[in-house]
Amino acid sequence: MNTKLGSTFGLIFGLVHSWVLLAGCGGGSPGGLGEDPTDPGTTSGAEEPELATESSGLVPEGESSGELESDESSGGSPSEPTEPEPEPWVWTLPSWFPEPYVPEDNPMSVSKVALGRHLFYDERLSGDQTVSCATCHRQELAFTDGLAQAEGVTGQVHPRGSMALANVAYAATLAWADPTLVDLEEHALGPMFAQEPIVEMGLKSAEQLLDRLRDEPRYTELFAAAYPGQADPVTLDNVTRALATFQRSLISANSPFDRWFYGGDEEAMSPAAKRGWELFTFRGECHYCHFGLNLSDSLYFPGMSVPGMSVPGMSLPGMSVPGMSVPGMSDRHPVFHNTALYNEDGEGAYPPGNEGLYAFTGQPEDMGKFKSPTLRNIVQTAPYMHDGSIDTLEEVIDHYAEGGACGPPAR
Repeated sequence: MNTKLGSTFGLIFGLVHSWVLLAGCGGGSPGGLGEDPTDPGTTSGAEEPELATESSGLVPEGESSGELESDESSGGSPSEPTEPEPEPWVWTLPSWFPEPYVPEDNPMSVSKVALGRHLFYDERLSGDQTVSCATCHRQELAFTDGLAQAEGVTGQVHPRGSMALANVAYAATLAWADPTLVDLEEHALGPMFAQEPIVEMGLKSAEQLLDRLRDEPRYTELFAAAYPGQADPVTLDNVTRALATFQRSLISANSPFDRWFYGGDEEAMSPAAKRGWELFTFRGECHYCHFGLNLSDSLYFPGMSVPGMSVPGMSLPGMSVPGMSVPGMSDRHPVFHNTALYNEDGEGAYPPGNEGLYAFTGQPEDMGKFKSPTLRNIVQTAPYMHDGSIDTLEEVIDHYAEGGACGPPAR
């Protein structure tokens, strides 16, 4: 951007508002996903889920409770007990949204999403049972927490902020600067058990967690419904698979911008927002990092074509992204950028412990490179940047208009 663009924030701000859509996350299953299954008014996990008192209504009628029934065949010998297959998840997406990538060994189902939803809001997943996943990922804040930097269960402050979970199923990578974290199932282990860079949820062991879950009668039903036929479905693998499944269901896909840009509804966006889009894509060149269905170049879904961006609605000038060959999990190549946020030594250095991709590669050119976050629901996710060091969207525009801490425009 240039300094002249800084004065046009009102137009871009109108565009940004058109990307907001928090309602309807997780369409396709009962219960309104993203809400606390026991107290829809509480998304911070402050109250312990009353799992044992009543059904949340998330397991559809006719779903297996996990109880095996034996029967007799016509010959009089016992036959193998049968379990009904879990009800498949049905994606309810606009025509311009492809289905996200789902691992073959963790298919989507209504009952697994229901289990994952309960686990997501359950404080049993933390060492002292005071926080849940929803503590750092609140629905009303687009599944962020409103803090500059996330806080762990012991009060330690993380060097980076909690990332939004809306549309995380479409993310090419899951962390601010770790190119190896591409799997939601694996990623769930970090917050629960990791000790570095901080203690997040503070679980001591898998058995500590599993014993708590086995002591809760309602989880007997939920795990059995999600994983029918397993003798003991309450396992750590099944916990992380359910959490990943729930997170994949958190879809934000039908904002005013979507209805205008993809759906052709000229009334969906204001004239000012449309002018903001022109600035964003051409003069501002913001689209080099924020484009496509999730307004981020950290994008992945089956059938995606890069470079060239042949996906409908994604063919904007200059949008070639080297190295992002797909499909295939092994072909997913995350992209990171230096946003010129710091210049500690006059040569572009970032603060120790928050050096971006450089911490993984050791390559000087990777100093300060971080993932481009989605701009969907961006109004709800302040403060901004990987460390929450910019409070407002106006200041973000000014930062780029001025060329960042290093002077020339960031790329």
